[in-house]
Amino acid sequence: MMSTASAVGGGSITRAEERKVIFASSLGTVFEWYDFYLYGWTAAQIGAAFYSAFDANTQFIFALLTFSAGFLVRPFGALVFGRIGDIVGRKYTFLVTITIMGLSTFLVGLLPSYAEWGWAATALLLALRLLQGLALGGEYGGAATYVAEHAPHGKRGFFTSWIQTTATIGLFLSLLVVFLVRNNVTPEQFTSSALWSGWRIPYLLSIVLLVISLWIRLKLSESPVFQRMKDAGKHSRAPLTEAFGNWKYGKIAIIALLGLTAGQAVIWYGGQFYARLFLVNTLKVPANTADTALIIALLIATMGFVFFGWLSDKIGRKPIILAGCLLGALTYHWAFGMLTHASNPALESALAKAPVSIIAHKDDCNLLFDPVGGRVFTNSCDVARQALIAQSVNFKMEDAPAGALAKIKVGEASFDSVNGAGLAPAEFTAKRTAFNTAVTGAVRGAGYPASADPAQINMPLLIAILVYLAILVTMVYGPIAAALVELFPTRIRYTGMSLPYHIGNGWFGGLLPPIAVALVAATGNIYAGLWYPIGIALMTFVVGLIFIPETKDRDIYADD
Repeated sequence: MMSTASAVGGGSITRAEERKVIFASSLGTVFEWYDFYLYGWTAAQIGAAFYSAFDANTQFIFALLTFSAGFLVRPFGALVFGRIGDIVGRKYTFLVTITIMGLSTFLVGLLPSYAEWGWAATALLLALRLLQGLALGGEYGGAATYVAEHAPHGKRGFFTSWIQTTATIGLFLSLLVVFLVRNNVTPEQFTSSALWSGWRIPYLLSIVLLVISLWIRLKLSESPVFQRMKDAGKHSRAPLTEAFGNWKYGKIAIIALLGLTAGQAVIWYGGQFYARLFLVNTLKVPANTADTALIIALLIATMGFVFFGWLSDKIGRKPIILAGCLLGALTYHWAFGMLTHASNPALESALAKAPVSIIAHKDDCNLLFDPVGGRVFTNSCDVARQALIAQSVNFKMEDAPAGALAKIKVGEASFDSVNGAGLAPAEFTAKRTAFNTAVTGAVRGAGYPASADPAQINMPLLIAILVYLAILVTMVYGPIAAALVELFPTRIRYTGMSLPYHIGNGWFGGLLPPIAVALVAATGNIYAGLWYPIGIALMTFVVGLIFIPETKDRDIYADD
């Protein structure tokens, strides 16, 4: 008769307990990712509600910066909660993190707007977003470590791959809820800054998810391998010092960051977050159409996490993760070109047949990067580039004599730009508006569309390309938890794996959209932003190939 128990670190765990561990850990983490990404889909409404002192464009920029704040503090959450997890225990720590995340998200839905509370509302929003980032920084390492330490030898990749599905499922769930709410209330009801506006509904629903998650997680027991170590008095008293204060484990953390998580992060954010940004902002695809395609693609590809986690138990973590990074680096330009072909063929045709150039001296061109939304670009080169970038027009730069006024050339037509130096603000605005109008007319005449034509969108091809990008995500992400868990000993595992994971995903991945947008602005090429994920993925492939050991056969239950 087949046994119903598996050996785990010298003990045993029943099949029912295995399923409960995976389900409880994964479900709770799904809800945390739901909370985290919900903010991204409602950034415009957040900006209008909490940054209404500024114009619409600046509102959106500040909302995105507040969103980014959650990414930036994730490594600090990894340090704080990783330390608690290695001293107190895995279960206790991720009960705390999910409570912080759930309450923070719920309170965003109840927070009065700037019109009611002024800057106090804005400050509280930022504080809640920082708490979300800190909590998420502690959640992932706890869930991954907890599941891995319950997994039988030879099944860690498969077990932890269910945790890996949570980021995509949480993204999918948040996108779906926002989509359903947005399409069942009027636009005015959804975008209103009032306390009971439609965009707040998904935030308020998080309290239900929090209660469910806490109820499930309270039924779990502590990780058996950690509990035995703690009972024997062998657990770490100073996990931060042990993990990063000596070269033995410090170098493992650095190698894990550069040779695993950095590349995994840019493939993840490139294939899901940046792909949507590219569709909506650059290719001018209607948001509902882009969201529908992305939802379908995620539904199709999500089980790839489990497949590649299972496969990593057979052939290893390293070859799958590095193959995903290499494929991304080699095919991203092709894949995003196919997104253009599928969703906006008129733009693709114009890019090929109607070249546009800017004739300017290099000293007249600044870096078009405005992180706080208050910078006004007055140089004639900058005004010209902004006019073309707004129309998703590729352009090449041609040299002009020093001091010459920049020009835009569209076919045979030429347009003098505007130099704002010495002009009154109202006069500069009027001249720039007139210039932009003239350029817009010229690029429309050259075939550059104002937006994607819904009748010309090839939905099956669009979904197929998004599925391909999502499969790359599952390749790099499916085995990553098992790979990181196996690099560090039990006594510092929570701390050791959390920091490189969250620096990779919070910084390398989370900063991909603004860096990509800055690259497009600097070069005039709508595909230039891809060089950032391509470069990081290639770096990870090389570093991982040389320095990352294969870990699938390691005994993670040793006290070390």
